[in-house]
Amino acid sequence: MAKKTYINRALEPSLTAAAAEFAVVAILGPRQSGKTTLARHRFPHHRYISLEDYDIRERANTDPRGFLTDYPSASGIILDEIQHVPQLLSYIQTIIDLAPPAKKLRGFFIITGSQNFLLNQAISQSLAGRITILTLLPLSLAELSRANLLPDNIESLIFNGSYPALYTEKRSTTRLYQSYINTYLERDVRQLKQIADLNLFKKFLALCAGRSGQEVNYQALSNDCGLDDKTVKAWLSVLEASYVIFLLPPYYQNFGKRLIKSPKLYFIDTGLACTLLRIKSADELHESAHRGPLIETLVIADLLKQQYNLELLPSLYFWRDQTGHEIDCVIDEGRLVVPLEIKASKTVISSFFKNAHYWQELIKADATKRSTNFYIVYGGNENQRWPAGQVVSWAQVGDLIAKLIKQAD
Repeated sequence: MAKKTYINRALEPSLTAAAAEFAVVAILGPRQSGKTTLARHRFPHHRYISLEDYDIRERANTDPRGFLTDYPSASGIILDEIQHVPQLLSYIQTIIDLAPPAKKLRGFFIITGSQNFLLNQAISQSLAGRITILTLLPLSLAELSRANLLPDNIESLIFNGSYPALYTEKRSTTRLYQSYINTYLERDVRQLKQIADLNLFKKFLALCAGRSGQEVNYQALSNDCGLDDKTVKAWLSVLEASYVIFLLPPYYQNFGKRLIKSPKLYFIDTGLACTLLRIKSADELHESAHRGPLIETLVIADLLKQQYNLELLPSLYFWRDQTGHEIDCVIDEGRLVVPLEIKASKTVISSFFKNAHYWQELIKADATKRSTNFYIVYGGNENQRWPAGQVVSWAQVGDLIAKLIKQAD
């Protein structure tokens, strides 16, 4: 079997630093985002235990204390997909607390998980103050670019998505995502919620893919799936907790205007969205009505990845008032507020900046904030400077958050 290619992850320096400070480091993120690969690459001498294995999981569930002592390791232990046996966290706490002062358990337990809700609940109950949590999403634009894996055109990247196996194992895009969907439905969904009709949930998932980049309309989703609002909200929570989607909140700022209050829905990975939308190739995507929303999804998701990779709390928003003025993304870095619009076109035209002056006038009203240049991210390949703002190619937006942080400082 050919050796897998390893792609350096932007989160690795943070993982190294966290392991030097905390006894337990959690790497959370969606299935197949590279959590296990990163943990095993960074900690090659740790004992690796996969709780996806049914026999191992049963042993851990039956006798968690004995399970942890059955796997001795001088350097440490990697516990993969720990959401299957969250009660292990209480026993890990005991081991940490009983360790003699001379034996500092720094980075001894590396745990991974793909269900945010279950793990955060268990961690807050058992390991508060003893653990740091990192989030690893699929490959970012910067990671692909550094590995010389970034496609020449945006349609290919959107269609292929950014799951590492597509690039390290040369997997078929269609087969990878179909397998991902089936595994996700059978394992994660059943564990998070007692959902009897998985076919209906799959339909709901596809409907959400068609709404990526749109405001959440609970009533429309209810009508299309024949569900009540309460169930729609619960199922969206399942998708969010398992890192399939994220909800972009509106930017609440006292501008003296009536603002939109519903969040916008985005898929973490555009390749998964394309599969659910039955888009079969990058060429087909080029002619699809979904191209624009998926380009917006790609850029917003990458900004989220950049913040997680820098160990920042998400600070992305969108802004829209009742008169139709809109900013696709507002990045709030403390005193620095960055307006950003996303355009699918490969040609820049002056109308792209129609909201720029309106925004700059609004932000002047708040003395606690200052705004940078207006940013346009577009489907073309060249960065440009315009009097009204800065134009950034989709392929070069991967380090934007780091640049903005330097400006904020």
